[in-house]
Order: sequence, then C-alpha cells, then structure tokens
Amino acid sequence: MAPSQISVAVVGTFDTKLEEFLYLRSQILQNDPSLDVILIDTGRSVTEHEAINIRQNDVLKASGFEGDENALRSVPRAELVKTMINGASVIARQLEGRGEIQAVIGLGGSCGTTIASAVMRELPVTFPKLIVSTVASSDTSSYVAETDITMMYSVVDIAGLNEVLKAVVDNAAAAIAAMAKAYAKRHEASNSRTSVTKKGVGITMFGVTTKGVDAARRWLERRGFEVYVFHATGAGGRAMERLLREGRLHGVLDLTTTELADELVGGVFSAGENRLTAAAKVGLPQIVSVGALDMVNFGPRDTVPKEFQGRKLYEHNPSVTLMRTTEQECQELGRRIAQRLRDNCIEPDLAEVWLPLRGISAIAVEGQAFHDKKADEALFTAIKRGLEGSTIRVIEVDSAINDVDWSEKVARRLDELIEKGGKGAP
Repeated sequence: MAPSQISVAVVGTFDTKLEEFLYLRSQILQNDPSLDVILIDTGRSVTEHEAINIRQNDVLKASGFEGDENALRSVPRAELVKTMINGASVIARQLEGRGEIQAVIGLGGSCGTTIASAVMRELPVTFPKLIVSTVASSDTSSYVAETDITMMYSVVDIAGLNEVLKAVVDNAAAAIAAMAKAYAKRHEASNSRTSVTKKGVGITMFGVTTKGVDAARRWLERRGFEVYVFHATGAGGRAMERLLREGRLHGVLDLTTTELADELVGGVFSAGENRLTAAAKVGLPQIVSVGALDMVNFGPRDTVPKEFQGRKLYEHNPSVTLMRTTEQECQELGRRIAQRLRDNCIEPDLAEVWLPLRGISAIAVEGQAFHDKKADEALFTAIKRGLEGSTIRVIEVDSAINDVDWSEKVARRLDELIEKGGKGAP
C-alpha cells in the first residue's frame, strides 16, 4: 500500500542557511502542494521557526548528547558535526523505517554536505537522496561512497538567494519531488505484486574479465535470477558488500577480486579491508575467484608512483595504467583471501574458491602481456594452504577465467549452493 502522505525530509544547518532552506521547502511544495516537507535542523545554534519539524534539541537528544546549551558551545566543531550526524541518522532511519518519508534532500558547503551525506549513507540503496552542494564539482567519493546519492553543483555559494542559486534550487526541488513520488509508486507496485520475486545474485567484473562474467550472467538469467554486476573499482566492491549486508542478495559470484591487489599495493581501486567479508558473515552462498589479481590499477601513465616505474606496466587506455603483481604480492594476496574467508565464514560449506589455472584475466593467459605462471602458482598455492583444514572447498579448473565453459560451470555451481543454502533476500 502506498503511504497516505508522501513526504520529503530536508536535512540542514538552519542557523546559517535558513533562508535558503525555506526557499527549497517552498519550491518543493510549489511543485506538488500535496507533499509534506519535514525539516530536520542539524545546526550548531538553536533556530526557531514554525516550519522546522525536528528541532536541533531533538537531534541532540537522538544522538545521546546530554549537556545543556553552554556545554554544546564548548564542543569542538568536528565533534559537534559527528554528534549531529549521529542524531540525524537515528531520526532519518526511524522515519524511513516507518515509511514516513520517501526522499531526503540537503543543501550545503563542505560541512553541510558532510552532515547530509553521512545521514543519507545510512539509508537504503535506492531510497532517493539528493544534495545541492558547493563541493559537487570536485571529488565527491568521500560523500557518495558506495551509495546512490545524487549531487548537484550549486554553481554559486549557498549564501543568500540570487537568480542562479534560486534556479539551481528550483531544479533540485522539482527533482526530489519527482523522486519521492516515483519511490512511493514503486513501493506500492512492489507491495501489491503477486508474482514471485526473482532471487538476486551479485557478480564482480572488470574489463579483463567481462567475457567470462557475461557468460555466467546469461546462464544465471536463463535460470531466472536477477543478476547485479558490480564493476570492481573500489566503490563497486563496497556497493556489493553493502547490498549483501542489507540482505538484498541470495548469493555472490565474486569472480573479480582485483580490488584486494589495489588494497595491498596502493592502487586506486581499493575497496578497503572489509572486502570479501559480507557474504561470509551473513552465511550466504558464495563462489570466490581470482579475476584480475594479476594487476594493480593506476591512472594515466604519468601518475604511476616513481617506485613502480621499473615494474611491468600496461596501458589499458589513456586513463588507466595496469601494473603486474609480483610473485611475492600474489602469495600475500592468496594468504589474505584465505584468511578473510576463514575468519568470517559462518557457513563454510556454502563457500568455495575456484581457480582458473590457464589465466586469471584476459591479459594473463599465455602469450599476453601479464602472463606469469610463477606468480599465478604462488597465488593458487597460498590460497590452498591457507584453507587447509577448513571445509571451504578449493576447485581447480584447467581453463582461463574468460572461457565460456568455466563461466557456466561456476554459475551452475552457485545455483546449486543457493538451493542448498536456502537463505538470502526476502
């Protein structure tokens, strides 16, 4: 059933930007007067206005802060920001969980964007999120992370209304109003649907594993799965781990674990130390492979660190330079894969590692630039040794990772593990 009232939450520091937020509110309502707008105050100082629904003291209370106004003034700025993030996140999660909001929007400079984006990252993927920000034209990865936050550059500072800012805010108001209504409609359709929802499977992919991933994807789709392909660029791996934690997937075909190489060596596509842990921790069926662990990723050739200039490099395109992992690095990567699986798997019988013995990427097969049999053997041996004594199976296949036969075998086996496990997204 659709909510009786469609509402948009607005997160902002009203002590410094009340005029701009009130204008945003008026434009949302102008787009559709039937909408409700819930203003959430995350400012440092108390702001009084009849339009503010959730006041600063409500946010502080939700954060657990127990001091009075004098104590609040003595809190360092960075600590205050964290406090407001914590409180506003609690409130936003409660509102979303009860179905009382269908979208969230914020305005701000670096501080306002930090608060609003942190709150939005606590909300589910696909829940509408938009920020008009002065920093939206720079590197926004720390704000967006692995979520689906939409960022709109304000062009001018958010400091007083003028023709340009008002036009930008008009666009944002129209966008978030439409997003909220689309989200409500989608949920109404989902709740009224009588057909069986497809089971979801995540697959990791890189350019050099695309052929194999596509073959596996097509096989799984023919079996009736909804397949989510994640580009293994750091954010892609983190996004998949997040959806696994949120219970949105029934299993994972983690064919491309290249992000671990960037984490180890210092490439640009690291997904962090939590990569390869989510499926294990929730006990979901997973098949892990070693796709593209023959490489570390950097930007254009002239951005490769000096200490690596003597290494084997391959220009994938003008924006991406690949560096071949060494035998020693591959040994450590194998050890880490085994360790993360052993340390985190609550259902080890539902986890397997598949090793394509004839090449772990399109450019690591015999005759290609990154073919290195010793490095691959070091990787395979470390994984096998690291998993000795566990019930996590290691399957060695005399194929390359992009061979169609290999791809269909791993897809078929994941299907079997999902049938065996019987867990996953509702």
